[in-house]
Parts: sequence; C-alpha cells; structure tokens
Amino acid sequence: MNKEHYIGIMSGTSLDGVDVVLCEIDSNSCNLITSLEYPMPLKLKSVILRVIEENCTLESLGEIDHRLGLLFTEAVGALLIRENIDPSGINAIGLHGQTLWHAPKGEYPFTMQLGDPNILAAKTGVPVVADFRRKDVALGGQGAPFAPAFHEFIFSNINSSVSVVNIGGMANITVLGDKLIGYDTGCGNVLLDMWIAEHQGKAYDENGEWASTGVVDYTLLDKMMSDDFFQEPYPKSTGREKFNNVWLQKYLSGHTHTPEDVQRTLLELTAMSISNEVLKFNPDITLLCGGGAKNTFLVERIKVLMPNVEVAISANADQIEAMTFAWLAYKRMHHQKVNLKDVTGASDNAVLGGIYV
Repeated sequence: MNKEHYIGIMSGTSLDGVDVVLCEIDSNSCNLITSLEYPMPLKLKSVILRVIEENCTLESLGEIDHRLGLLFTEAVGALLIRENIDPSGINAIGLHGQTLWHAPKGEYPFTMQLGDPNILAAKTGVPVVADFRRKDVALGGQGAPFAPAFHEFIFSNINSSVSVVNIGGMANITVLGDKLIGYDTGCGNVLLDMWIAEHQGKAYDENGEWASTGVVDYTLLDKMMSDDFFQEPYPKSTGREKFNNVWLQKYLSGHTHTPEDVQRTLLELTAMSISNEVLKFNPDITLLCGGGAKNTFLVERIKVLMPNVEVAISANADQIEAMTFAWLAYKRMHHQKVNLKDVTGASDNAVLGGIYV
C-alpha cells in the first residue's frame, strides 16, 4: 500500500504549546517526517484556564473555540511554510482540539475539546478529522486515553513485556500484551506546572531543578495518594476538572510547608502514582514519553521507585501524542475501527472522528 501523508495536532492539558507533526503512514508503519512546537499565547492560555476554573458564558466558549481554530491553523501554516510543503500533498489533518472539560461518568457523560476544525479546513484546503473522543463516550467508554491504541501499533514489535507511560498534564499507562490495557494514572505535570507558575512565575520546572531543592512531606504525600482516584480500578481517565488548585489546596490545608517542599512532594506524587501502576504489571521495559520525560529529576525518581524495571525514553518522546492523532486521522479516512474498547470500557471498537472538508 502506498504511504500517505498526515498532519497531527495536539494541545494537551499542560497548555504549554501546540505540537504539530507530519507523518508518513501506511497499514504497517507511522514515521515522523518533521515536527514543530508552536507556542500557546499567554493571553489565550489565561482565558482557557479562567473558563476551566470559573463559571463562563456561552459567548466565551464560542470565542475560545474560534481562537483555538485560528491558533491551530497558524501552527499548521508555520510547519508548511518552514518545510516548504504543498498542502495538496497532505491526505488529512488529525486535530485533537483543546480539552476544556472531561466528565465521562455521571448521568450525562461528556468530553469537550474546542478548536473549530472548520476554520482549519477552510484555510488550509486540507480535510480535517476531529471530534475523536465523543463516539467512544457515546458507546459507554471513558473517551480516554487514546494513546494506547497507537502505542500498540508502534511498539508491539518489541520482544519483551512492555509498558508505555505518557507524562503530559495528566499521565497515562499502556500495557502491551494479549489484551491491550491503558488508563490514566493521575496527575503528570499539571500540579507541578501550576505550583511553580504561582511561586516563581515560570511555566514549568526545568529538569525538576526547583523540586530537587525541597524535601518530601510524606504526611502530605500519603494523604494525596489516598485520594479516591488513585484507588479506582481501570478503565479510568481524568483531567484539570479533577487535579487543579482546588484539589491541591484541600490537601495543603492545615500543613506548614515551604513552596519548594510542596514542589518536591508533588513530583514524588507524580512519580509514585505512575510507578505504583506500572509495578502492578511487572513489565521488563517501561518507555516514557511526553513532556515529563524531559524532567530528569522526575525520571530519576521513577527509576528509583522501579529498580527491577528497565526505564527508557522512547523515540520521538515529545511527538508521540501528536503522531497519535495523525494516525487516528489515517484510520478515519480509511474507515477503520480503533482498538480501544478494552482501554476505555466502550461497548465496541468504533470508527472515530468526524471529517471536515
């Protein structure tokens, strides 16, 4: 089968930027050709966070949807211009969108990703595949995580028992085997980024340097680890609607602490919540990807907590999430179901995403 070219776009819960990738895909492979990280405007980031954390109007939601559509269009345009790529050679663009709220449980389950795909399709002239998650929710699934299906596609040729951990704003695990298993383990970078932004005005703690100056508050850590989410069986997924400043302040209440000790404790929370889940499956190898894989202190702590598991950084660690949505666009354009029901708890595998032309 001829190889086809797809663009994937991912803007995660960290809100640190838009990842854009160009991939060459066929039924057996997905190869990264080039990528670009496009910055998230600080004003737009603050508006999105305000909408997530506070009440908002329908007008503000509509405006964010349009602004994100423009942002994703700018990000794709930047990649096309930099690489001198003719859009007519792109089969489709896979657009995840920006998650504002994820609530797959309850009487009326839903998940909300904004970023109008019509704008992207109109301005690039390339078909856009978007709205991937809601079909899975309609089938009774969590609508997340989706990365495990792609992890299975690209890593199943490894001749060892393998788990893959993606550390974005939230963290998720994939366990490859006879039955595909995958679920969110809890907070990844979200609380770490939030805390350092509040106390040092930085977007993230590079290499965990600030966290490394603090001391773990084990009383606080034990209380946070006792949260209901960490006790729930899979399938499960989460987002900023759960792990946010309100959640953190609930556990900080009554504690005397220094900011750096909280940062250190939050890093240990991420490392422990990940390692606890990996160790349930006892893999030979754990591959790390996502932004958190660049945090050397966090990676070091994960390795210490899993001394009998080989921990490595995956190839294209920063781009795998965006590559996932390029591949999902390929699956949709070929009307192929995605193997996710065992991950999300949906009643069946489904063809995911709507096509905008």
